[in-house]
This record gives sequence, structure tokens and C-alpha cells, in this order.
Amino acid sequence: MDLIVRNARLDGRDGTVDIGVDGETIAAIRDHIEESAPNEIDAEGDLTTTSFVNPHMHVDKCLKASTMRQNESQTLQEAILITWEFKREYQTEDIVSRAGQVVEAALRNGTTAMRMFADVDTIGGLAPIEGELETKNRYGHLMDLEVVAFPQEGILRDQGTEDLMRKAMEMGADVAGGLPWYERTDEEARRHVDIVFDIAKEFDTDIHMLVDDTDDPTSRSLEYLAVKTMDEGYHGRVTASHCGALAAYDDTYAAKVISMVDDAGISICSNPHISLVLSGRRDKEPIRRGMTRVKELLAAGVNVCSGQDDVHDPYYPFGRADQLEVALIAAHATHLTYPTELRTVFDMVTANAARAMRLDWHGLEEGKRADIVVFQAKTLVDALRLQAPRRFVIRKGRLAARSRLESELVAG
Repeated sequence: MDLIVRNARLDGRDGTVDIGVDGETIAAIRDHIEESAPNEIDAEGDLTTTSFVNPHMHVDKCLKASTMRQNESQTLQEAILITWEFKREYQTEDIVSRAGQVVEAALRNGTTAMRMFADVDTIGGLAPIEGELETKNRYGHLMDLEVVAFPQEGILRDQGTEDLMRKAMEMGADVAGGLPWYERTDEEARRHVDIVFDIAKEFDTDIHMLVDDTDDPTSRSLEYLAVKTMDEGYHGRVTASHCGALAAYDDTYAAKVISMVDDAGISICSNPHISLVLSGRRDKEPIRRGMTRVKELLAAGVNVCSGQDDVHDPYYPFGRADQLEVALIAAHATHLTYPTELRTVFDMVTANAARAMRLDWHGLEEGKRADIVVFQAKTLVDALRLQAPRRFVIRKGRLAARSRLESELVAG
């Protein structure tokens, strides 16, 4: 074996184990591995898990908040308008510089796979795609990166974007993105979905759309997306982010849509921090959280995951590219705080996110790729509660990052 992680504590398992790695693969998980390896890490009884996966991140806009004018209304629409001012001037090196910082931060925090959204529209053209493809080229040795061609300004309301989307796919984008609810009419929203499916089928790619990211109960593109997914036989290849309007539907209609989403095999990516910030801005008390129906989706068997979405941009002033922080916010925002539910919250940023991205190599078990995180904590609850440092981050069987927090009280 090339690497052995000794004395690792696995969630839900008594005692500690040794994890043996051969090349990039987990070869053995045993109470004790007798043989030695040229590289050994002592987890010292600390919690050891599979790596984080971030299925939703806009790295072309990240780290721009300090140079853009303030989002005075803190609304999605103003954030889009602010971005226009910079999108026209996007340069590849600028995007790569900012995106690279986020990729490196994410790796230090235990993320080893990320889906990056790149705006495709007539304002910025293909500059974001060029920047993110170059980011993938330069940082692909650190992290598994996918680029989503994302029509931020719509397709029908931004004439010329459909052609740009196809060019983006020809350039090497990995996933066909969509934003159907942002179109002007329901008919255009459905046509938007149809176009994205045409493009995805043409290039044989998965689909990831931002769907019904609004409090408006009349925004109903998720239902059509589910029908289209089933009609096209695209089960398991479609992810829908946000889906906030689902929470505004009456319970009967919501249950119908959730059942259709489950039948279609659509993954739902709920990004709680951005929903909490941008949604419910016009509400008087009680103010809605803007979250989709996470618990009901989970209960129906839908694969629900969560991503960082934004890091210090006009949409969201915070963000550390840390999926453990995302899980903590998700626990609060979705009332997933019972002991058994905390495991679910953690799955939303690990196993469920990997399932949405169809990462068959992911998981802490023999035969899977050795992407492993050792926390400076003994339990999953403490890892979440304390936002514990990632002592060791292993990717493809090699140590990729390490950190440790030390503090002491000094008597005066």
C-alpha cells in the first residue's frame, strides 16, 4: 500500500480503523492493517469522512463584491444589474485569478469536486466560459472541475444566447445550464427548457438549471422540467437548484410536483445561505425563509444536495468555499437538527452532491477513490458545531492539504 490513515474514526462505527490506499484507490478499511506504507497519517481517533462535493458555484463572479457597487436592495435583480457593469469587461486572467483562489480555499476545506457555473449571454459573451475552462486547465490537478454553460440573462429574452450556448459546449463546457423562470412568460420558460434539452442531447451532457428561484407561487417551471426529463428519458441526469417557489405553492400542488420530481430522478440543489439572503425581501412579518421544501423532498426519496453558490459577490457578501459551513446553515434553515438529521445534512454536501454530479468514484469504502478528510473533531456533531479544521485532506490517494487550529488561555 502507498498510504495508510491510522486510527480513523468513522461516523456510526465504534472504535477506530485503518484505511489503506493503493495508488488512487481505497484498498482496505480494517480494524488494523498489519503492513506498513511509505506514507502514513495518524488520525489520532479523529472523525474521518469522504470528501466534500460542491455542485453549484459561480466562480466567474466570485470575490468581486469589494470592487462592485453595493447591492442596496439586496435583491437578485439588482445583483444581476451590478454584474452587467463588470461582465462587459471580463478578462480571462482576472476570472482565473479569482476562481483559482476559491478552488484552493475549497480544497483546503475538504472539497475535491466542484461544478462551476459560467455566464453565457450577449453581455459578457463567452469570456466567462473561456475563464472557467482555463481555470479547469490550470487547477484540474487539485480538484475535479466541471464547467456549466449558464444563460444568466435567459435565452428567449436575450436573443443570441442560444447560439452562444452551443458555442460554449463546442469549446468544452461539461454541463448545459438553464434559467427558465427568468424568461418573460410561462410559454417562453417552457421553450427555454426545450432548448436546453436540445443542446444537452446534441452534446450528450447532463443538465443543471436554476429553477423557480423566487417566492412567486405562479412561477412553475419545475413541473415542466420534470415532465420534459421523463419524456426525454433523462432520468438521473438533471439537477434543479433553488426551487424556492415550491415552498409558496399550496400543499396539494407541491405534493404533486415533488412526486413528479422523484419520478423524473431530478436532484434538487438547495443553497440555503443565498435563499435566506435574497428571498422574502418584500415580505412583512412573518418573513419567509425562501427555502424549498427540503424535508418533504427528502421524505419522498428525492436526492437533495447543497452547494456554496456564491463567494463574496453582489449576490452574497460572505462565503468561504466551505461545504461544512454550508451544511451548518442548511441545518438551521431547513430544521434538520435532530441527531439523525445531521447525518442527512452532511450527506447533502458529500454523498448526495456526488450523486447529483454522477461521481461514481466518490465514497469512503473499499474500491472507491481515496478522497478523504480528517477533521479536528471526534464526532460529526462536533465537526458541524465547532466548524472543525480539516487536519488532512487527501485527494486521489495523496495528501493535498492540511491545517490545525491551536489556542490557549494565558493567565494574566
